[in-house]
Amino acid sequence: MEPSDDADLQKKITEAIRNPKNMGEMKGADAIGTAGSADCGDMVRMWVKFKEQDGKKIIDLATFQSFGCETAIAVASLATELIKGKTAEEALTMSGQDLAADLGPLPPMKIHCTQLVEGALRSALTQTPHSDSRPSLSGNLMESFTQSAAPGSVRIVPLKDDSKKA
Repeated sequence: MEPSDDADLQKKITEAIRNPKNMGEMKGADAIGTAGSADCGDMVRMWVKFKEQDGKKIIDLATFQSFGCETAIAVASLATELIKGKTAEEALTMSGQDLAADLGPLPPMKIHCTQLVEGALRSALTQTPHSDSRPSLSGNLMESFTQSAAPGSVRIVPLKDDSKKA
């Protein structure tokens, strides 16, 4: 990666962080998906709402929450815009690289951010509605972190901020 590419990438990420699109929990979503990485502690959740258009079910709105680095937030913000108007099948053909294409080439250490966003999107779009075997996906991302972990998984517990004590 050239130094100018690195500066351009950082500029695009900074802009996406300064003005993220579609950030936040969506009430009444048709689908919710979450992906996380135990290696770095990053986690992305996406909410998707569909509408009928021309006899097809298309993505009307997608939102996200992220516990992650700036790149994961930037990619999630871009992805929620890119998938609007697509069917679930069309959105599922998009790779993490496709979702992050507007940022330009990412350094190898940031590729996992695109994979997290792709994973959260796939999780949302491939879930079976009303499946009893699917874990509960209600609540926000912080609640997901603090819920009991499944056997063999990593549980993330936020630390209390003791700096505010008098």
